[in-house]
Amino acid sequence: MTSGTNTAQPLDSAALAQLFTEARTHNAWKDIPVSNATLRAVAELSKWGPTAVNATPARFVFVRSPEAKARLAPHLSEGNRAKSLAAPATVIVGYDTEFYNQLPKLFPHADVRPLFEGKPEAIKETGFRNSSLQAAYFILAARALGLDTGPMSGFNNVGVDEEFFPDGKIKSNLLINIGYGDPAGLFGRLPRLEFEEYASII
Repeated sequence: MTSGTNTAQPLDSAALAQLFTEARTHNAWKDIPVSNATLRAVAELSKWGPTAVNATPARFVFVRSPEAKARLAPHLSEGNRAKSLAAPATVIVGYDTEFYNQLPKLFPHADVRPLFEGKPEAIKETGFRNSSLQAAYFILAARALGLDTGPMSGFNNVGVDEEFFPDGKIKSNLLINIGYGDPAGLFGRLPRLEFEEYASII
């Protein structure tokens, strides 16, 4: 095999099940704490996923203390409040509207800041799209490290932003509950589309 050839092998069925086929969105949580070190490990693993011009615009706030949960609770939809308060932590995934200031560090081989500076539509499009990607990486990283997640969008973005990002530079995208899920709270497995219904090869 020549040097530089990709030698990565497919994951085994158990790993694929943990990441995808058997993984679920959890609504109830076991009374098992998740340490700060574990939360940090998830974030550190997820940061290696690709983003446009390596911008990595996502910003994560881990809401886990009773005081922080009390600040978040009024901004959650009724259907999401109890399960979020029961989760060991809820992650606010936002995007930095000034992410371009980090580009000299993150994308040093070309000055791409002019693509974004003073261009709110480009900032929003890139920030929202890529922070959504980073949230997906975060979910997979959490699953890879043995945790469960419950992503959701039922919350008041304006209220969350005013409470947790008062300087206005970061905009919330979605929330992810994280912990060790209680299977008793799972809904029945919902169906998925067949390949021909959502994809084509041309």
